Amino acid sequence: MTSSDTPTCSAKGCRDAAVWVLAWNNPKLHTPERRKTWLACEEHREHLSQFLGVRGFLKDVVKLDEWVRPEGSER
Repeated sequence: MTSSDTPTCSAKGCRDAAVWVLAWNNPKLHTPERRKTWLACEEHREHLSQFLGVRGFLKDVVKLDEWVRPEGSER
């Protein structure tokens, strides 16, 4: 179980602690340098990465404790 200040997985219905940051960008909507992020637990990292990847949106997958939010990014 996670506390309210612990980042949680972005997968629908999942409340597990996030371990990964999936940085993405929709080129039809965002400037090339802009990054939006989804958070993922171990179980959902691959699924969420594939979801973004097949659309050409996925830019980077980084461990949460190594993530440095670029200026202009948002979750």
